[in-house]
Amino acid sequence: MSGAERREELRAQLEATNAKIEARAGRNLFLAVGSGVAFGALFLVSLFIWKDLFALLVAALVSVALVELASAFRTAGRRVPRVGVVLGGLIVVGGSYFFGAAGMVLGLFAGSLLLTVWRLVEGLFPQWETPPKTLIRDVFSGLFTLVYVAFLGSFGVLLVMSDRGEWWVFTLVLVVVSVDIGAYAAGVTLGKHKMTPRISPNKTWEGFAGAAIVALASGVLASIFALEEPWWVGAIIGVLVLLTATGGDLTESLIKRNLGVKDMSSWIPGHGGLLDRLDSLLPSAVAVYGVALALGVAA
Repeated sequence: MSGAERREELRAQLEATNAKIEARAGRNLFLAVGSGVAFGALFLVSLFIWKDLFALLVAALVSVALVELASAFRTAGRRVPRVGVVLGGLIVVGGSYFFGAAGMVLGLFAGSLLLTVWRLVEGLFPQWETPPKTLIRDVFSGLFTLVYVAFLGSFGVLLVMSDRGEWWVFTLVLVVVSVDIGAYAAGVTLGKHKMTPRISPNKTWEGFAGAAIVALASGVLASIFALEEPWWVGAIIGVLVLLTATGGDLTESLIKRNLGVKDMSSWIPGHGGLLDRLDSLLPSAVAVYGVALALGVAA
């Protein structure tokens, strides 16, 4: 066999292996890893070099995710104003950055009011005129989008502005990624018993067990070496993030199933939409912020 034939055979084997993994886990492994590494590098640079840049990154990610979810709602016949929801989301994120937790809550009220008025004004134009029942449904869909993406995402900004906040955010992302990797690896190699076949067919109890082990290990290590806190703080973070990350992933899968979409978008190779990657981080940011708040680290 010539060298060219051997290379062709090796490539065919790699493609066949990747196809099996993709069929079992629901994503392209090589594209997922490559885009994940690129995003991870941007995240680390923004987090440890300039906190203000991290806040801007959160604002950008929230804006894109808001557009994705608003567009997904439109496929189901619910008109969520994309410009209005992005402006509302930026008000929430900006409030958390400039005025802390109180600013975030006030920003949510202001953003919700803006979004509601925006949709009601749209309803005055003939091309967007709808029955009152449909209009109310659109408004509440927009408010859900604002809370689910912008409000939850703003907890990351609150966390980074805390004492040693960059390490708390690093721990948050590390444990969430560990949950994803642990579930992915254990699910692909050992997964047999479906966890929620009607919501997320690829999730298995074996994957959940693998995620639990890795979450606890990464949480304890991060607590000792990054947060400079006792090991049990990391154990609590690991358990909480395991539950919130898994719940967040299932919640987004349920949303997509109800809206009739496979992915929120195809902007990130191997991952689908941006919200498909943030679904675990959003509720987990609330959990980790709660731990920091209980310890007196966050205000």
